Amino acid sequence: MAKAITAGLREAMRTDPKVLLMGEDIGRLGGVFRVTEGLLDEFGDQRVLDTPLAESGIVGTAIGLAMRGYRPVVEIQFDGFIFPAFDQITSQLSRLTLRHDGTLSMPVVIRVPYGGHIGSIEHHQESPEAYFAHTPGLRVVAPSSPHDAYWMIQEAIASNDPVLFFEPKSRYWGKGPVDHDHSGLPLHSSRVIRKGDDVTVVGHGAMVATLLQAADIAAEEGRSLEVVDLRSLSPIDYGPILDSVQRTGRLVVAQEAYGFVSVGSEIAATVAERAFYSLEAPVLRVSSFDTPFPPAALETEYLPSADRVLEAVDRSMAY
Repeated sequence: MAKAITAGLREAMRTDPKVLLMGEDIGRLGGVFRVTEGLLDEFGDQRVLDTPLAESGIVGTAIGLAMRGYRPVVEIQFDGFIFPAFDQITSQLSRLTLRHDGTLSMPVVIRVPYGGHIGSIEHHQESPEAYFAHTPGLRVVAPSSPHDAYWMIQEAIASNDPVLFFEPKSRYWGKGPVDHDHSGLPLHSSRVIRKGDDVTVVGHGAMVATLLQAADIAAEEGRSLEVVDLRSLSPIDYGPILDSVQRTGRLVVAQEAYGFVSVGSEIAATVAERAFYSLEAPVLRVSSFDTPFPPAALETEYLPSADRVLEAVDRSMAY
């Protein structure tokens, strides 16, 4: 996935000379995850800019560049580092188009490596996506495969609205095919990636791999799970989710983020509103615990596993 994002960034920069990259150590080092590796040599230091360690300043500068016609792509080095820029993102970037009555576009992409399963520490393994999905004026997406990563980063850069691009860092090294000719889906479409009949399970980013693992285990036990990859967290494409729930009658929503006031909560409420008479059981949620991220030695207990997903599936089927 990391190399797919690199390829997508390269393609966007070749296509539009107004696309430039900004972030801490993204130039000569290529970023801590090497996602921007090689781009400085190809495009130069006027388009691949190493910045000071100042997230608020980085995003503020990107806002100014967007006002002058550029398409800046900002890298936040780790998910937990985004909060110094929270005011710039939620109070300024998200509002400027509305503040100017639609006459000013804000084509800013903020890349955020997020989530756990890399054995790191607090502030380096967070899932802050709900803060931004909650904020009007921001688009929020999260790919789960190399193919989607390649296409979605280009589509995000082409958007005239600000996009929070959450990259599941535990999937950076996961391999998969990329079709360089066809994206397959628009940026904000969800997708059924595994058909099933008994329970619909929904997730995004790294959680999709966990859901597929749960589906494999369930199949060995004679149970059929339908897996839906959200891909987009704001807006959410509910069509495939509702179609699936209307067939299965059951829904489990899983995420690495905290459960309280989360994307999973929003999906549960919306499905309960729009597919109430199709449900054979309450919508169930699986998430991390509502505590700060623990020391790395405890992350496997803290983050949702296939077993925790299957426990929720069992509860759903018991109704």
